Amino acid sequence: MSNTTIVQSKSEIGAGTYGASIGVEALKLAALNQGNGYFKDRNIIEIINHNSSLFSSSSIDTPHAKNIDKLIDIYQDFCHKFKKVYDTGNIPIVLAGDHSSAGGTIAGIKHSFPQKRLGVIWVDAHADLHSPYTSPTGNMHGMPLAVSLGIDNKANQKNNVSNDAVNYWKKLKNISEINPKIDSRDVVLIGVRDTEKEEDVLIHELNMKTFVVEEVRQSNPKKIANETLKYLENCDIIYVSFDVDSMDCDLISHGTGTPVCNGFSEKESTELLIELCKSTKLCCFEITEINPLLDEKNTMAETGFRILEKVSQIIEEKLDL
Repeated sequence: MSNTTIVQSKSEIGAGTYGASIGVEALKLAALNQGNGYFKDRNIIEIINHNSSLFSSSSIDTPHAKNIDKLIDIYQDFCHKFKKVYDTGNIPIVLAGDHSSAGGTIAGIKHSFPQKRLGVIWVDAHADLHSPYTSPTGNMHGMPLAVSLGIDNKANQKNNVSNDAVNYWKKLKNISEINPKIDSRDVVLIGVRDTEKEEDVLIHELNMKTFVVEEVRQSNPKKIANETLKYLENCDIIYVSFDVDSMDCDLISHGTGTPVCNGFSEKESTELLIELCKSTKLCCFEITEINPLLDEKNTMAETGFRILEKVSQIIEEKLDL
């Protein structure tokens, strides 16, 4: 039996382009296509989703935080189910739809380890540091780091936020009665290259540790991974979130909700993530934002699965020691 647990979060209510809800199944099909038995006999649990709400009218007024009320249920479910995973001694590997669920991943970790200092390694083309006060789209997949940091960024506010959105945003930040859940000095952004000025101001003001694609490429991924872990050495536990849009859409695939060019190759991503996941402090690995509806021949999921399998092997070998 594996000492990891697959946690499926098929929610896509935080995205602006739909199809990420079937990203998890696309990974499973990729495994079958590659003749790989990765998903056979694994412990798999599923987080609730409210994707059906996309087909009904909302009763709340939150254009700058779309479907935020539904995310509260999802984040609470993460807390409940992560506790069960950690109580068995397993490490969760999260297969997620859109990246808004990452706020739930962080909430779940902190719910289980409230006294531990959590380091977050965010491998992504986007910083996801928007709030309802600054978001240009209102899509919640651009807000998971901000909600976990407890940041409103009202100094750079550009939206007139409804009372409903304000109240739900407060509830989301305070899931498990822990706010903030992480500190900006314990976050490392890797591959971020598509941000808005409101996020840039935060990154600068908070002096957030960042590694751009060219820096990773020139120094080599293993070296950057080791520098990242060294930077987070005062953290007790570490979570790695891998958004597939951190990879180069022109080189890999456009099968993700917000593709961005000039990103990582599959080899670079694999080397980086393997080295990061060798850490004895790793408490969770996540892969997110695969969207087969925007793809051809399931290319992004095929690539993502190859990476997932290699990273999982490293995690499981380490746990067996």
